[in-house]
Amino acid sequence: MIALLAMAAAIASSPRLGVAEGTCRPNESGPAIRITVEGLSHRTGTLRAELYPVNDDDFLEDDNKLIAAGKAFRRSVAPVPAAGPVILCLRAPSPGAYALAVIHNPSGGHGFSLLRDGVGFAGNPYLGHAKPHAIEAAINVGQDVTPTLIVMNYRRGLFSFGPLGRR
Repeated sequence: MIALLAMAAAIASSPRLGVAEGTCRPNESGPAIRITVEGLSHRTGTLRAELYPVNDDDFLEDDNKLIAAGKAFRRSVAPVPAAGPVILCLRAPSPGAYALAVIHNPSGGHGFSLLRDGVGFAGNPYLGHAKPHAIEAAINVGQDVTPTLIVMNYRRGLFSFGPLGRR
């Protein structure tokens, strides 16, 4: 339970930091991630994709601290579409390995509620009772757009997270 509370505190960050750097723009070249999101609990609210350094000390760390320390952090925020595929685009600072998290807030807020919000990571690691290690949520971003699929996880039972429909 303590690990889940720590995860919730870590991803309840300032909603605007890193957005200008993380926003994809039409016809812009360079390293980015095209994130297809599956398994949403609701077609409401917002999705937040966040890019972190691939180490456990910085993964899901407060965005203010990462930016102040000059470390890699990017964020893209988008409304959940009412229908059709759910795709986000997130710019990366440069090609390389990063840890990637996607947060679904069905009510559209920017915090994280263990009771209702969903979370997914690159590589779709098993979550269970704790956040994954940064290396388990890592993605290698190339020179151009790198595609990935994220399956969302929501609270199941008292203390664990998992994809909807799987027990």
